[in-house]
Amino acid sequence: MTMKKLGYTTLLIGSLFSANTLATAIPTQTLNKSLHERLPEDIKKTGVLNAANNGSFPPYKIVNGKDAIEGASVDLANALGELLGVKIEHFTVAGLPGILSGIQSGRYQFAIGPTGDFAPRQAKNDFVDFVREFVVFAVKSGNPEKINTLDDTCGKRIAVLAGGSAEQVMVKQSQACTAAGKPAVTVQSYTDQPTSILSVRSDRADAFFSSQAPLTYFVQQTNGQLELAGTGQHNGFDDLYQGSVFEKDSPLTPVILAAYQELFDNGTYATIMKKWNLSDNMLPAPGINLAK
Repeated sequence: MTMKKLGYTTLLIGSLFSANTLATAIPTQTLNKSLHERLPEDIKKTGVLNAANNGSFPPYKIVNGKDAIEGASVDLANALGELLGVKIEHFTVAGLPGILSGIQSGRYQFAIGPTGDFAPRQAKNDFVDFVREFVVFAVKSGNPEKINTLDDTCGKRIAVLAGGSAEQVMVKQSQACTAAGKPAVTVQSYTDQPTSILSVRSDRADAFFSSQAPLTYFVQQTNGQLELAGTGQHNGFDDLYQGSVFEKDSPLTPVILAAYQELFDNGTYATIMKKWNLSDNMLPAPGINLAK
């Protein structure tokens, strides 16, 4: 695996995963010739799949240097590449809109994700969902601004990822605040997770509203400076599925679905998810466009 075009500012973060977790052996996959033959001809010819990502999204993607990337999504991509007999190259793109436009233009064949699957996004893209997620707040230790629900964000400064579903929820919440005669939410949109977390640590934002899995990881890095809030509730979302993203009706989509299914069936998916402490995010099976 290689990683190219690191065009963003990275917050230097050390991994806190135990030696036992990092040493977990991921089974080597045997080439599935029938799946390889189902790949589009141009991919079979080059032997390469170009995958876009949005930089650090722990524990799915953790950037540890110019060309070093690890995490659950990287392990899954490695296993998919072995099954399909191709090399998956990772390209970092600033922001979800850049990822989606890059897929639409054909610059990238897909984004490994996981990226939020929502019905409006399915108009131009298809999703192979492989995890479920929850959206919560990262706040200063002790939660001084008492942010536990969406209603608590009125008049507060809330960091979100630009172009993401959490941004849309927070913009809608700000409108609800003003309609109720309360101060609007100051929505601060950032292109990556590390910068968003830094905004809270540096007092530029009161909270960061994002997916629970990466926020749990980032909070662990802060030596008690931050904590999670708003857990155990929907926070503006229904069932939230996340997965790999493709151009609408791409011939690659059903091939990747079948490859994921094999990883589910042979236990590799469960091994990877448990290695990265993501057991609560596991799905019983992958699926296309599970969001309704």
